[in-house]
Amino acid sequence: MSGQDVAIVGAGIVGATLAAALAPHARVLLLEAEDQPGYHSTGRSAAFWSETYGGPAIQPLTSASAAAFATGGWLEPLGSLHIGRAEDEGRIDAFIAAFAGTAIPLRRVDPAALVPGLRPDWVHGVLEPSCAYIDVGGMHGAALATAKRNGAALATGARLEAAERREGRWRITTTAGEFVADVLVDAAGAWADAVAVLAGVRPLGIQPYRRTMAQLRTERAAPEGMAHVADIAGRFYFKPEAGGKLWLSPHDETPVDPHDVAPEELDVAIAIDRFEGVVDWRVTAVERRWAGLRSFAPDRLPVYGFDPQVPGFFWAAGQGGFGIQTAPAAAELAAALLLGRGEMPAGVDPARYSPTRFGVSRS
Repeated sequence: MSGQDVAIVGAGIVGATLAAALAPHARVLLLEAEDQPGYHSTGRSAAFWSETYGGPAIQPLTSASAAAFATGGWLEPLGSLHIGRAEDEGRIDAFIAAFAGTAIPLRRVDPAALVPGLRPDWVHGVLEPSCAYIDVGGMHGAALATAKRNGAALATGARLEAAERREGRWRITTTAGEFVADVLVDAAGAWADAVAVLAGVRPLGIQPYRRTMAQLRTERAAPEGMAHVADIAGRFYFKPEAGGKLWLSPHDETPVDPHDVAPEELDVAIAIDRFEGVVDWRVTAVERRWAGLRSFAPDRLPVYGFDPQVPGFFWAAGQGGFGIQTAPAAAELAAALLLGRGEMPAGVDPARYSPTRFGVSRS
């Protein structure tokens, strides 16, 4: 068995885009535990691109991904309106100040002029016109196709059972068979720490959280061209979808163990209650509800880089809720680190996302 140069555990958006970036330069194997790539977080995303989402430490990766999204044709105009009550004025000011040194075109607006039926206590508004819908399926499919075209192999139903480093190579045991690779990449999302443990690597404390979404019908349909609306205090967001539908989230983060997560009725009820406190649109039906997993490292920044203790183990994990919008630049960054060559994405400092920031050095 000659093996691969790189085996990537996880074929969601992070693993797929990294495989596409690496495949022209290395022999790549994607190992996906499910029967279909993108079943968990990638397939359950709220699917919007916002340069402010995740905060100033995530913004460089999001902004550096813009060109790839434009080239792929994976964005459609949406816009984002950040709103607040009178007591949220400090949050609004801090939000604008946090991105003052960037090219993000934020501007103060009267939110009532943009959201019909907005309740009068929502007096503050900041418009982020560059926010856009993401064609997540198109982007993910294109990455997998690019990886395959350049020689990468994909094994589905290949849940990792064990990985052992011997004589400079990884011996990898999965439910789909055994494999050998020089480098093992942990792009397993909510299962990132579990994968590390199976490989004998110290976990970083990456915690999965449940995020709830609901698709609603309302008495008053969202007007054509209405922006995504987000609470500056982080208590909800909603956005219009085709056919007069509305996607709503209570912006919940409930810590859970990694699993095929499902929504809780209470979280859906909380979301609707918060929504009806924002606009006078009566909810007439909950057409669909679902939940996804978003996973964070302790400092809520993603982790890209070789583990400082175990040779040949590479982290590509902890992307929170911004893994899709940052995927092109993150893949470019990770590929450059893995290959030891190539330029970093413009404006991105790799040290900010290195696993060495957790204070563990190789003995």
